[in-house]
Amino acid sequence: MGIVNVTEDSFSDGGMWNDPAVAVAHANRLLADGADLIDVGGESTRPGAVRVAAEEELGRVVPVVRELAAAGIPVSVDTMRASVADAAIEAGAALINDVSGGLADPRILDVCAAGEVPVCLMHWRTDRFGSASGRAEPSAGGIVPEVRDHLRRLADRAVAAGIPTERIIVDPGLGFAKNADDNWALLHALPDLVADGLPVLVGASRKRFTATVVDGQPRPPRDADDATAAISALAAAAGAWAVRVHEA
Repeated sequence: MGIVNVTEDSFSDGGMWNDPAVAVAHANRLLADGADLIDVGGESTRPGAVRVAAEEELGRVVPVVRELAAAGIPVSVDTMRASVADAAIEAGAALINDVSGGLADPRILDVCAAGEVPVCLMHWRTDRFGSASGRAEPSAGGIVPEVRDHLRRLADRAVAAGIPTERIIVDPGLGFAKNADDNWALLHALPDLVADGLPVLVGASRKRFTATVVDGQPRPPRDADDATAAISALAAAAGAWAVRVHEA
C-alpha cells in the first residue's frame, strides 16, 4: 500500500504532493515500484496536528481519487469522516482506511456498508482524535491483549453496521499513542494478530521508533526508509495482509 499524502503538514512529506497532478504522478511511481494499492490521505494525524475542515479534506482527496480510479488504479482513502468516505467511494475508492476505527464519526461504518467497500479499522488509544500523540500511558494488561481486544470490538461494531466480516481489515496502530516498546511488542505479536482471523495492515513507515533501528540514534523520518523496508519485509513474512509505506 503506497502512501500519497495530499496534506500541508504530514510528518515526513507534508506539502510535497498537494497538487493533484503531482499526487497522481507520485502514485504512478509508487505503482511502478511495486505498490498494489494507493492510500490517499487529506488530513495529517502526526502528533500535534490540527484537524482540517471537511470541505478542505474533500477538496484535497476527491480529485486525486477520481483520476486514479478512472485509470483503473485501486485506491484506498485514509479518512475519519463519513462525508469524505462517501464522496471518495462515489469517486471510485475501493477501500476506506479509518485510523479512528470508526469511532471519530460512527456514520462512516454505515457509508462503507452502503457502498459495499472494505474498511480498515485501527487501534488508537485516545479520546481526542486528530493527533497521533493521544494517551501513551502503559496498558494495565499489556499492549498486545489491549490491541487484540480493541480490534475485535471494532470489528463487531462494523458487522453490526452491516459490513460483512470478509470486508473488514484491522491495523494495530503502530506509533499512535504508543511508545517504542509497545510498537516492538505488537510487531513481535503480529502472528497472533493474524491468527485472530482478520487481515492485518501494518503501517511502520517512517515512524519515529523505526528511526533508531540502524545505530540507536534518532534520524529524520525520510532517513528511515531502509529500516521501514526491513520491518515491512518481516511483517509480510509474519502474515500481514499489506504494509503501508511511503516508498514502495
